[in-house]
Amino acid sequence: MYLDLLQQSVQFQQGVGPRRTDALAEAGVKNLRDLLSYYPRRYLDRSNVTSIQDLKPGSDPVTIVGKVTRIRMIPARRRSRFELTVMDESGSTLSCVWFQGAAWISKLFEQGQGVAFHGSPTVYRSVMTMTHPDFDLLDSDGPSLDTGRIIALYPGSATLSKAGLSSRVFRRVIYSLFQEHGRVFEDILPDWIREENNLMDGRVALRAIHFPKNQHELDMAIHRLKFEELLFIQMMLWTLRVERVQEKGIRFKRASGPSYVQQFIEDVLPFELTDAQKNVTREIFADMESGNRLNRLLQGDVGSGKTVVAVAAMLHALDNGYQSAFMAPTEILSEQHYKNLQVYFEPLEVQVRLLTGGMKKSRRDEILSGLVSGEVSIVVGTHAVIQKGVEFKRLGMCVIDEQHRFGVMQRASLSGKGKTPHILLMTATPIPRSLALTVYGDLDVSVMREKPPGRYPIHTISRFETARDEAYGMMREHLSDGRQCYVVYPLVEESEKLDLADAENGLVQIRASFPDQRVDIIHGRMKSDEKDRAMTGFSSGETDILVSTTVIEVGVDVPNASVMLIEHAERFGLSQLHQLRGRIGRGPNKSLCILLASFKQSNVAKTRLRAMVDTDDGFRISEIDLKLRGAGDFFGTRQSGLPDLKIADIVEDAEILFQARDVANKLMGRDPKLSDPEHALLSSYFKTFYAFSKMKLSRIG
Repeated sequence: MYLDLLQQSVQFQQGVGPRRTDALAEAGVKNLRDLLSYYPRRYLDRSNVTSIQDLKPGSDPVTIVGKVTRIRMIPARRRSRFELTVMDESGSTLSCVWFQGAAWISKLFEQGQGVAFHGSPTVYRSVMTMTHPDFDLLDSDGPSLDTGRIIALYPGSATLSKAGLSSRVFRRVIYSLFQEHGRVFEDILPDWIREENNLMDGRVALRAIHFPKNQHELDMAIHRLKFEELLFIQMMLWTLRVERVQEKGIRFKRASGPSYVQQFIEDVLPFELTDAQKNVTREIFADMESGNRLNRLLQGDVGSGKTVVAVAAMLHALDNGYQSAFMAPTEILSEQHYKNLQVYFEPLEVQVRLLTGGMKKSRRDEILSGLVSGEVSIVVGTHAVIQKGVEFKRLGMCVIDEQHRFGVMQRASLSGKGKTPHILLMTATPIPRSLALTVYGDLDVSVMREKPPGRYPIHTISRFETARDEAYGMMREHLSDGRQCYVVYPLVEESEKLDLADAENGLVQIRASFPDQRVDIIHGRMKSDEKDRAMTGFSSGETDILVSTTVIEVGVDVPNASVMLIEHAERFGLSQLHQLRGRIGRGPNKSLCILLASFKQSNVAKTRLRAMVDTDDGFRISEIDLKLRGAGDFFGTRQSGLPDLKIADIVEDAEILFQARDVANKLMGRDPKLSDPEHALLSSYFKTFYAFSKMKLSRIG
């Protein structure tokens, strides 16, 4: 009965109706469960009502309650103002004044009306006054939901406002829901979970999150609902882990004689694998040989050598007679990977091809034919790899680089090109543990922190724009030693709205400042062959300075490039700055990253730049970035296939997350099918609202 109620349309709830139903749907509120979990964005504590006679000018904001005794518009040459006088039970009066929006505010009040005002009192011309106070019009009957208590303020939007769905209306709609149906509400968590974790009763928590009696009750309600939300996500991930372990994959065998993997490691690679690369390769091979499906996330900081591990995995598939697909998010990154893979595969006489959206039809048809026949062993490409018409003879391995840039459906499409192919997801954006437990808790995770030997840490400095001559001097020192430089800009063309340096004007400036150097430009609006020409020229050493936008953020590998100058560094995200910096320091030379920034910087921008100067550890950078941006904006969490978090924050609530994970493991370990009678309601709620269709998509990352 309770679950049926939660699934009822919000349209028939008192105070909603058809017009408001559409506005609520746009805000994600379609049924009564959505309405209950449309949590307040913040609260105003109006639990202490102050008598007007006790008001003191300059005090903290206070709440007063009374009746309107006088209203008047006062015309003025420049702008009119609206004044009203309110009297409370003490017989004292207070004047309230509005200068902005005076005309429409004046229409809201009438004499004798009950009102509550919240603001800071001042004295104006010997009269106690509040200017532009918050206010509530009090109902003549029923309980007051707007004053004398801690009141909830709900997230708003233009659509909600047009439909008349203010916080005041939300409070009344939700209150009517409790009045009408509150008696059938049930606590979905079993007693043992609630008692062992000192959690508030779920029914009380739902009421208290919207209508708290005091701050302590509100805090308890917030904790309970955060725990509950994170618990269900951890239960989803637990179920996925169990399903994945049981999911059969292609069983690969270790070659008994000479193999592609052996030749690659012993004859082709010009260096010995790092310990981290060896350990991760062993983990991946063990999964591929287990008979279960490999579903592993490989986290490695910029320059840690993830591609080499991916090559070994693809060659292991080839040793077993299977093809591989390597998917990257952009053409420039796909082309870079293709060139790198050619270096590794050509000595082994392995057929690798590049498949992108912009290639000629004849060339595309030739590659597609090779994939169907099995002549092409490995294909590298963008989303073109998952388009209709791309078929494989025997796909056994999928590598998805910078996988968070792909939507979950795109990742699933690649996996669907074969019969349960093994999947290796790679990211150079290290993921904080709390985020990994939420978004990737069902995957096996390998971490590579170690960088290849012989690489120096990248020295990073931050300067104001006035220090450009100093920065150019540092660049000249490296150029005189035969090194190359990147100069990165945030825009392609000059913007009238944003006073930012742009790449095309920057090209003119750099050429004027470095007349003896060969300077070129690359950006996302160039045609593929133009980008290829620019990148080839820089990679081959024909170009000394490459002016660029963030198109070179990921994957570009030019070992001789030792300086990166980033213009308007305060405008870039922290993860983006770290990825850009990772384009240098890839050779045996000492490298320098120069961050040129405006004097006008937000506190967040200052924190980003300070972090860049203080560390080049991507895992430390990711923790800071997550705290600055929050989980919702930290790459692609909304593309994970998991539900959005409505109240929990995995940065602020990491401790609750770890607690919820322990409880989920204990619960599902004890009763994996949730068949125990004491788990009946929990089981029904889980199956009803945490759809298994989403869970299946989550398997792909």
